[in-house]
Amino acid sequence: MDLTVLLVKGLIILVIFAITLGIAAYSTYAERKVAAFLQDRIGPNRAGPWGLMQPLADAGKMFFKEDFIPAQASKWLFILGPCLAMLTALMSSAVIPFGDTIKFDNYAIPVQAIEINIGVLYIFGVVSLGVYGIMVGGWASNNKFSLLGAIRAASQNISYEIALGLSLIAILMMSGSLSLKAIIDEQATFFEWNIFTQPLGFVIFLTCAFAECNRTPFDLPECETELVGGYHTEYSSMKLGFYLFAEYINMFVSSAFISALYFGGFHYPFMNEISQALEKSLGAITGHNVATAIGVVGYFGKIFFFIFFFMWVRWTLPRFRYDQLMNLGWKTFIPLAILNVVLTGAGLLYNFKYATWLIAIVMIVLAVSTMTRTPKREVMPQRTV
Repeated sequence: MDLTVLLVKGLIILVIFAITLGIAAYSTYAERKVAAFLQDRIGPNRAGPWGLMQPLADAGKMFFKEDFIPAQASKWLFILGPCLAMLTALMSSAVIPFGDTIKFDNYAIPVQAIEINIGVLYIFGVVSLGVYGIMVGGWASNNKFSLLGAIRAASQNISYEIALGLSLIAILMMSGSLSLKAIIDEQATFFEWNIFTQPLGFVIFLTCAFAECNRTPFDLPECETELVGGYHTEYSSMKLGFYLFAEYINMFVSSAFISALYFGGFHYPFMNEISQALEKSLGAITGHNVATAIGVVGYFGKIFFFIFFFMWVRWTLPRFRYDQLMNLGWKTFIPLAILNVVLTGAGLLYNFKYATWLIAIVMIVLAVSTMTRTPKREVMPQRTV
């Protein structure tokens, strides 16, 4: 391969890595600002203008805090836990296509770190490994609260990964590929986005993503009211920072994954017409690159919306009880995901992509009828004197 192409590809990889870290860092700032807005407060406003230097201040605080390791902890496993969590979080963004292609001379380079035809399996494999970071850290801490949080995390992640995978099977059936680029290309026009053909799958996938990221209302592994701090109770300094940072990276990757699977990725309405107009006015190569840049901006707009949605839900819904969490995963989402796969297969058999709307319509009708049903008033028996 030409040296110039290798340099451009390496630059794209470095830029994606830097953007991932930057968005994760400023997600901590955004979380506090969104929380302040929803609770009628100001939020961070001391470190820099409008508090924009707060993530750097938090990083400095983490770096210079005392690095404490409990006397009875398994030292090397205690160190390995947060490293695993951070490594798997960073690896998962490698196969996400953030844009179409960049053209120069006779080359067209995709705006993607690594293009593999099993990108979906890669993300699932890496995300599945992430639970080891939590489990190892909780077990190595030699703390009962940490161990309980790690066991909760493992059982929660395993349970919701089943429904997550089943909801994704319907999209794989429709696209016929495990490549994220191919799945995005299948959603070239607005009404071909999978949100219109797989509404139930989207709801299941989004809810399971909350559980996989340990976000409220599924934050049982780090439940402060029950487990002090959960699996990272004994952690301090940058080891604790790695765990917290990995959660925000996972939130960014989940938002990017959801946008790619259900909202067309870097596609946007009238994309082909705008691209053709730009190529006519600016030239083939420059117009194509400008259209690619617009697609990248649009994709990140979708990602930022879902990051905001993660934060919005945190300050809106209360935490589930653990039995409610497991019942929702095993008794509700898994059967619905299987039914979604069956109806998708039946629809594809008759060349009808919108078959799963039948489930959504039935569920909406049942919910409305339940909400509008007037409860019968109980007549209290009269006392006789």
